[in-house]
Amino acid sequence: MTPFHPAAPWSGFLKGISFAVGLLLPGVSLLVATTVPADALPTPLRVAAIALPLAILLAAVPFVVREYGVRDGVLFVRRLFWTTRVPLGALREADVDPLAGASSIRLWGNGGLFSFTGWFRNAKLGRYRAFVTDWQRAVVLRASGCTVVVSPADPVAFVRGLQAAAAPRKPTAPRPRWRQSR
Repeated sequence: MTPFHPAAPWSGFLKGISFAVGLLLPGVSLLVATTVPADALPTPLRVAAIALPLAILLAAVPFVVREYGVRDGVLFVRRLFWTTRVPLGALREADVDPLAGASSIRLWGNGGLFSFTGWFRNAKLGRYRAFVTDWQRAVVLRASGCTVVVSPADPVAFVRGLQAAAAPRKPTAPRPRWRQSR
């Protein structure tokens, strides 16, 4: 197994989104609670309008990305309270690419509340899964099973760790392509 590598510090963009949404959602709850008269909405709807923004905020917190590791064709992404396992299959390429997320469309997932995680798509990578805290430190993992983008604190060291872990390969197996910088 590659040693676990810490996730990149949050980018300014991620901090900005998280801060703004972190203020907006409780603000919506407070606004509904203080300005909407109790008899203006049925009680269940009023409770939902107050609780839902807070629930969204609290539900996103546990999905924070903390660190990454790879073992036996599986990417391990440590979250706040658990580890997400992503089967990669045979890793073919690891590439440091600060532009990996450019022009991406989020298909399903979190677009910036404490992390960028989920399924995304762009012309360069096609459909991919992201576990990112700083797009400028993105590492693209292309494997037989999928494409995944992560953002370790030290992308070059992460790629070198993958390269070292793959070193004792069978001579007949195709060699993976490793790029450490663009």
